Amino acid sequence: MDPESLQTLGRHIQGLRLSKGLSLSQLAAAAGIAKSNLSRLEQGAGNPTLDTIWRLSLQLGVPFGNLIAPVAALVGDAGVQVRLLDQGKDQPAVDAYWMSVAPHTERQAEAHAKGTVEMICLISGELEVGGAGSIKRLKAGDSHQFAADVPHLYRSGEHWVTALLTIVYQQKELCDE
Repeated sequence: MDPESLQTLGRHIQGLRLSKGLSLSQLAAAAGIAKSNLSRLEQGAGNPTLDTIWRLSLQLGVPFGNLIAPVAALVGDAGVQVRLLDQGKDQPAVDAYWMSVAPHTERQAEAHAKGTVEMICLISGELEVGGAGSIKRLKAGDSHQFAADVPHLYRSGEHWVTALLTIVYQQKELCDE
């Protein structure tokens, strides 16, 4: 992520944390990250992974898209990048992302908030995706919906993958976080 986007993300995380009345120590501990890493991130000097951003969104009680909405750049790490395309304003909350995955990439994603569902439509390449017991191999034009409130996998083949990813958050579950 470029320095301007990191600054924007850091200020936004800090604003959300303060609006929830959380200290750096409280949010860092709840998200399972070092306080020093959260401090650097809020100062725009960190380089957060997707899992770190997900953990922060869970602890702040906001959808992932709300956390990265002010950032226009691609967000990602280890061969997987996403760009927020749109956020629905209805309930349940729905985010739409453009996703690209580098060749020979395997990403083990952490569980999202209870009740979260992902739907992926493959535009190009081949991708294995899903949670334990529901992993599907997709080709261009295929789609798959799966529970994302359990650890799940994205694994690409020998070519770049592009996909449309939709995440549906259950309102009740976000409020319970």
